[in-house]
Amino acid sequence: MTQTQIQKCLFGKTQQTVSRTGLGGEGILRTHGHGREAHAVIQAAIDQGITYFDSARVYADSELYYGSLWGKYPEIRAGIFQASKSASRDKGGAAADLKQSLQRLQTDYLDLWQIHDVRTAADIAMISEVGGALEAFVEAKATGKVRAIGVTGHHAPHILTKAVHQWPVDAVMLPVNPVEGILGGFLTETLPAARKKGIAVIGMKVLGASHFLLPHAHITAATLIQYALSCDIDVAIVGCATPAEVKILADTGRATKPVAEEENRSVLEVFKPIARRMAFYRR
Repeated sequence: MTQTQIQKCLFGKTQQTVSRTGLGGEGILRTHGHGREAHAVIQAAIDQGITYFDSARVYADSELYYGSLWGKYPEIRAGIFQASKSASRDKGGAAADLKQSLQRLQTDYLDLWQIHDVRTAADIAMISEVGGALEAFVEAKATGKVRAIGVTGHHAPHILTKAVHQWPVDAVMLPVNPVEGILGGFLTETLPAARKKGIAVIGMKVLGASHFLLPHAHITAATLIQYALSCDIDVAIVGCATPAEVKILADTGRATKPVAEEENRSVLEVFKPIARRMAFYRR
């Protein structure tokens, strides 16, 4: 029987197409010395039709795990969308991060390079000033070392929204889950700002590091991924520990029937009493 393909979409204003579910750079990938297990997860994602692969310079050996495969199989690398991130706030540090990321990933370009974990007004100021990291990002795109640039944040919605408004980014990564559906901010301010600008939106913290899995309330990984994909985002990424978890991610991305509004409302009802204390990543 032919396997149904994962849903795909154009990535913002770029001409690249990505799978609507992507492999997060955490899970087994944010480890040291687990190459066999990491390779099994990456290979499972490839086999399942996932094309979006997340990483970051500070995610342990994540880039090395990917690179050991992309270097060996450049034809596979050419067909996927590889993202990474730099948490450096100055131009020199960011440029050094990009050089290392490319070496570790064994590739000569990134499909998406993101300004990582923007939290405060001071971050915005440092990154934006003369000699700040933003200069390295803009130059990297101009020279073709990266095809698109983005920004990520999960701490303060108003700060991430400010970055979307002020910076020439092609994408934003933000938390997308039922807790955010209740608290507001990322989904009520940042997401609309991104949509107005026409840039891609990537959902993270979809499972809340598995804290949002509530078996007693029938809240499964598939439930949370479906919720995220119903929130007008382009890609939902989830870090996986095993090929079985990758299959759940991919199978959910294959679903073509939209989630009913009443189903989402019932999910939100479960999280309403606990939403504020569950938003651990905002603190």
